[in-house]
Amino acid sequence: MQNFSNEPSKVPEPGHEDDDALQSFFRPGISPDDVAPIFPLKRAQPLLQAFTALFHGGFNNVMLRLLVLRELAADVDTPSLSRADINAKLGYIDPDRLETILMRLRSHNLLAWDAGQSVYRITPTARNVLAALSSLLQAEHQAEQQGDEAEMSYMLTQVAGAQAVGGVSVEQLHHLLGRLIELTEEFSDAIASGSEFQLRTAQQKWHTACDWVEKGSQIIHAITNDSRADSATHRAAQAIGRAQSALLNMQGMFSRALNQIERQRVHLGQSGLSTTDIKTWLLQYADLASLADDALAYPMTPLFITPSEMIDVAESELLTNRQSAVANILPTGENAPEIANDDSDALLELDHWLDRLTNIEHMQAGKPVPLQELLLPSSFAIASYRASLLPLLGDVNESALQGATAALARLPLEFNSKDKMQRVSDPHVSAISVATLTALSKKE
Repeated sequence: MQNFSNEPSKVPEPGHEDDDALQSFFRPGISPDDVAPIFPLKRAQPLLQAFTALFHGGFNNVMLRLLVLRELAADVDTPSLSRADINAKLGYIDPDRLETILMRLRSHNLLAWDAGQSVYRITPTARNVLAALSSLLQAEHQAEQQGDEAEMSYMLTQVAGAQAVGGVSVEQLHHLLGRLIELTEEFSDAIASGSEFQLRTAQQKWHTACDWVEKGSQIIHAITNDSRADSATHRAAQAIGRAQSALLNMQGMFSRALNQIERQRVHLGQSGLSTTDIKTWLLQYADLASLADDALAYPMTPLFITPSEMIDVAESELLTNRQSAVANILPTGENAPEIANDDSDALLELDHWLDRLTNIEHMQAGKPVPLQELLLPSSFAIASYRASLLPLLGDVNESALQGATAALARLPLEFNSKDKMQRVSDPHVSAISVATLTALSKKE
């Protein structure tokens, strides 16, 4: 039967965890009291029991308990709620289920019953639990949209907030340190893989991590200069500083790996396309097999042969090879096919490109020239060919060689590019990277 009275049903008071049951988790001869990490957990037993009351059981039960508690705590106009107010606010929940949830919340000190006024009140423990849960849910929502940026933001927010009130713990610093070490290992694996796509993705995440490292450095500096912090906190803050330095030093590793890939890039003839362009285009298709649709005008007709025919063919081939070996007959010679000099056009274009870059060299030193003024006007293939030669500028290994590319590498020019694209007015090229070429001042 449903209880319609204002006074809630009597519930048993929560008891302490049975020491014998806890002892069963440990090896014989070891007492839980001898394990140091157990003490802060046992000291926080009332708070942990509040989490148990909310998160014990199936997901649907957990979701309904949180829904009820959040709805009751959201009413800030009055600090107390009568049962009639609760029934009106949560009228969409089954009355029996609502009664069970209220009893559970009250038995674990998340709701307090004021018998004198016959009202419920939200306890401070419940508000602390909801505040922590709200911050975590907000961080998870941001992580779905921004990735690791929101994750690092949440950790730094927790450390900064604790530092502001003078209560930062070593455990909080260790969580942040662990995430920095994980990111460093992730970036190292991407560099070791040699994959351009993994490197590009990792480099983008690295730029995001560096933004938070800059903000985290201010917090770590405040912790190291805080006289109230103990030695363990200082050591953890210093370890975070070293991890941040290792993370920032990976910029050179990314640049070297990408430059190496750029030098080894394979271009498809005079088309201006590279294997990276082809792979990028293929990655846009969820079903690669669909590219073969209508590729074959006629179905393939299988050829069936009997074992006797297979033996005859194999025997014939075997005897033919044996006769050639016995008679010591060499195959007749053939003239080598004449191959057109496909590099002539490329060499002429390279010489023209060198003349054009030499004119920039004689310009005023330090004055950047936009890239589109040097690559265009030209066809897409020629513009792509010219752009593929730009990473050779200043290459020490290439400049030590002989040839046109070595002369290009020795030009006193500096190539600067940004990870942005801009549209250009050209009949063959619609957009080009934002980049410049700057003539360097010659040393006396």
